[in-house]
Amino acid sequence: MKSALPEDTHPPKGAERLDHFMARAAAAYYAARDPFQDFTTSPEISQAFGECLGLWAAVTWQAMGRPNPILLVECGPGRGSLMADALRAIAEMMPDFRAALRVHLVETSPLLREAQAAKLSAAAVTWHEDVAALPEVPMILLANEFLDALPIRQFIRRGASWCERFVMHGAFIELPSDVGWNHDAPEGAVREVNEPAQHFAAWLGARLARHGGAALLIDYGPAESAFGDSLQAMRAGQPVEPLSAAGEVDITAHVDFAAFAAAARAAGAITHGPLPQGVFLQRLGFMTRAAMLARLDPARAQAQLAAAHRLTAPEAMGRLFKALALCDASLPLPAGFETS
Repeated sequence: MKSALPEDTHPPKGAERLDHFMARAAAAYYAARDPFQDFTTSPEISQAFGECLGLWAAVTWQAMGRPNPILLVECGPGRGSLMADALRAIAEMMPDFRAALRVHLVETSPLLREAQAAKLSAAAVTWHEDVAALPEVPMILLANEFLDALPIRQFIRRGASWCERFVMHGAFIELPSDVGWNHDAPEGAVREVNEPAQHFAAWLGARLARHGGAALLIDYGPAESAFGDSLQAMRAGQPVEPLSAAGEVDITAHVDFAAFAAAARAAGAITHGPLPQGVFLQRLGFMTRAAMLARLDPARAQAQLAAAHRLTAPEAMGRLFKALALCDASLPLPAGFETS
């Protein structure tokens, strides 16, 4: 999407388009802070999460015909917990896959790279600033809470036309837009557009079609595209004003899974889902593994079971979070995405 401002409209001095504001804030935030002071993610809640995703990748590798070598890629790998848990499960359950895979992490934060290196010290890891630098061989890609951090643009319906939101002095201002959508949207309806996510989906779809493989993306948002302002921010586990303290809070937005999947399909991938995270994890045997961990460590049994409930229960993370799979056209239905 090109600039939506009419040619004769210029932002006032100091105004910043929302996606530019988010990108700048996120870069500053991840460069200087440990984000896990402000929020936690599924791999930090339960080791069974990463273990199940690792075994999902192993089963997918078998369906691909067991290529060697194959990249096991993670975008936004946090502290490295998901990959560490995945590799441990893979090594135990499918050592042939462990021998064939090459670990590649897409991470821009120097602080998080240090944490990942410490967590994955026993693995040979290659880091990249951008997915475009990944070697051109078959891959399986994992991404948990990666898409929600990509910057969005927001448009708001005003009368018969649309305005785009800019940020100025810690508040929104609205400037006329020439996007020209014909949606039957009510006054004040907000539409969010995530251009980096769509570009990533198009790259990923083309890459899978070209070299083969699959991607599993888990994040939060509605299954279908919808109007609404989903911009949010967290500090110390509490919601805060998203436009305040740029670079000091974790600022995210809901993922438009329908738009992401459509962009991937247009580039050549087959998509499955999105499916509620709780349903997906239970189909992978997550609850069985959580119960096993509880039995192995009675002192933490209640904590293990509470973590499992948090990740799968509809009233917790089980419904809002979704799983979406992308595959090349030769692959069968991936594990967890069965229709019954």
